Amino acid sequence: MTALWAFRGAAIAAISAFICVGLIVFLYPVLQRYALAKPNARSSHRQPTPQGGGIAVIAATAVATALGVFILDASFTASLATIFGCVVVMACVGAADDITPLGVAPRLALQALAVLAAVHALPDDLRLVSFLPLWLERFLLFAGGVWFVNLVNFMDGIDWMTVAEVVPITGALVLLGCLGALAREGIAIALALGGAMLGFAYFNRPTARLFLGDVGSLPIGLLVGWLLVLLAGTGHLTAALLLPLYYLADATLTLIRRWSNGERVWQAHRTHYYQRATDRGFSVTEVVTRVFGLNIALAVLAVVTALTDSIVIDIAALVCGVAFVGWLLYDFTRRRN
Repeated sequence: MTALWAFRGAAIAAISAFICVGLIVFLYPVLQRYALAKPNARSSHRQPTPQGGGIAVIAATAVATALGVFILDASFTASLATIFGCVVVMACVGAADDITPLGVAPRLALQALAVLAAVHALPDDLRLVSFLPLWLERFLLFAGGVWFVNLVNFMDGIDWMTVAEVVPITGALVLLGCLGALAREGIAIALALGGAMLGFAYFNRPTARLFLGDVGSLPIGLLVGWLLVLLAGTGHLTAALLLPLYYLADATLTLIRRWSNGERVWQAHRTHYYQRATDRGFSVTEVVTRVFGLNIALAVLAVVTALTDSIVIDIAALVCGVAFVGWLLYDFTRRRN
């Protein structure tokens, strides 16, 4: 039975990867003609590069999830339909912003509506912190969801960065789902999204031939955030915090630093830790390799917390995770010879 489930999971991921690759090959000439990202002072690339690979990633994820629900004998619930409706809305917002940059207010308003609908679709009995009133917990999830969607977008600034984040997280979510920490529908999404990102990785490897664009990074942030909330709702809050810890730390500390310096935090910039690392002599490959390795370590810690179900282990894992992330952020601030 274990071998059968492993085969089913591999099939879902492979289907998603193949669909993603096929769509990219089909769309690439169009993206190359109409969706070029031109370099500017805040860019990490030096040549005009097509963006919009997220169209293929999200489409492949949606199709493979639908197949995965069937393959894993899961249920196609109203919540699942709602979250993918929100994903489509978020992708449309991202596509519009890729073509003609939207203002801050309308962009945030549309994102907030999609996140609000996603939070509303959560199961009524899902609780993360039982001592908080339900309305307050849901408000915090809404605010955190808007921030998480945007930080995933902010962190998609160099080749392979989103791949180095999403692949370990989705892989860990699949393992955690096999341990009973995530429903089968969640496992299907994680397999589909992970497979699609592997298919996209070939085209985004340094030096990238294709970027995700906001059409990909925004809905990916929504999907990953949704899965992490579902994970936390099964009693694995520590694991849900550990998995995205590097992204949370880099983006949040950068926001705080820019705000304290009086900068306009909503404007594009090149001051994230991973971007500063490339300015200090790290190659793109060195940066993403370090981030990928860190995320594997965080995934291992997350799985350990699920296996042990001990508050002592949870605290120890969080301390280790914070230490690992802190070390990498410090390493990125050092100048290379």
